[in-house]
Amino acid sequence: MSKVIIIGGGPAGMMAAVTASSKHHVVLIEKNDKLGRKLYITGKGRCNITNAKDIGDFFENIPCNPNFLYSSLYSFTNEDTMNFFKALGVNLKVERGDRVFPESDKSSDIIKAFNNELANKNVEVLLNSKVKKLIRDNQRIVGVELANGNIIYGDYFILCTGGLSYPKTGSSGEGLTYTRGLGHNIITPRPSLVPIEVEELWITDLQGLSLKNVELKIMNSKNKNIYKEFGEMIFTHYGISGPIVLSASSFVKDGEKLMALINLKPALSEIQLDKRVQSDFLKYANKAFKNSLNDLLPSKLINTIIQLSNIDEDKQVNSVTKEERRTLVNLLQNLPLHIKGLRPIEEAIITSGGVDTLEIDASTMKSKKIDNLSFAGEMIDVDAYTGGYNLQIALSTGSLAGNNVGID
Repeated sequence: MSKVIIIGGGPAGMMAAVTASSKHHVVLIEKNDKLGRKLYITGKGRCNITNAKDIGDFFENIPCNPNFLYSSLYSFTNEDTMNFFKALGVNLKVERGDRVFPESDKSSDIIKAFNNELANKNVEVLLNSKVKKLIRDNQRIVGVELANGNIIYGDYFILCTGGLSYPKTGSSGEGLTYTRGLGHNIITPRPSLVPIEVEELWITDLQGLSLKNVELKIMNSKNKNIYKEFGEMIFTHYGISGPIVLSASSFVKDGEKLMALINLKPALSEIQLDKRVQSDFLKYANKAFKNSLNDLLPSKLINTIIQLSNIDEDKQVNSVTKEERRTLVNLLQNLPLHIKGLRPIEEAIITSGGVDTLEIDASTMKSKKIDNLSFAGEMIDVDAYTGGYNLQIALSTGSLAGNNVGID
């Protein structure tokens, strides 16, 4: 029986090991003391394992190289993922946005299921085993040298070492270094699904304020809308974060002058919001402007809106002019933020960039440069929005790589 060496015990590596084990002896090498370290913190510890949308809808949620993923996503779909874990005894539930979680809200249940299945499949798991280098003979890999000097020989190899995000979980990018050394092109890694920094200093006054049901738009220097999404966000001491912001980060490139616009009242048209403001002004007609916005805005946001509107906070509401009111309405639907850039890659949920997809066979996940090498997961130059899509990509590419290893 041929031996398959898989480096990286994250979701892609574990799935590749499970699938490859039906035909091969599999050795799964992980440098941490346990498998799935990053899975433990996925979905804030709840593990958003996939998304229940139609698999055809996944591609519009994958901004980076979606076409490359057709074979993998259709070979092992989100339905396959859910059935896989249900068969292993993990009950699942579907929440807002079709996000799928274990019913227990414990990522540890997903990892336990994987560990049990790996044991059932007789996968040899080597923990605390850091790979130092790959040993190459012409166009083939023949073995891996571990940091302790041991050499493990094999017939086929699958790299699933992840990207550069969350380095404390072991994602330090060494797999990309190995791959570059083998002659593969590496698209420069950059953070994705990461908070955004802004230039405005008043943002610190809003730190910790969470907003639901708002709309975020990203505008480029030509005032063209390049991103728009509805949902939740949060203000931080450096800028903005939350689900719709993390997805927006995919559109923020170094050196571009971009503006974020927050619509605090997206359910209302400009005319409807103006009428709503007039109604509140009538209700508080004899009060100061600063005391007229409590029904409209969270208390923590009121002072900031007053300052940005340039309306005297002590001005009586019945003295606010029509022009000032319209300025207020526009501000509520277009709260402007000048984007400074992205937070460091260490704070990103996933890494954008990695092994060039042009050098990987999309139907098998095999390298086009090294005969017996395959790739899976985050180390490939693909990434998606938040919502379970990235984990599905890891599982699908892992499954495809594992099923095709050893097939010429």
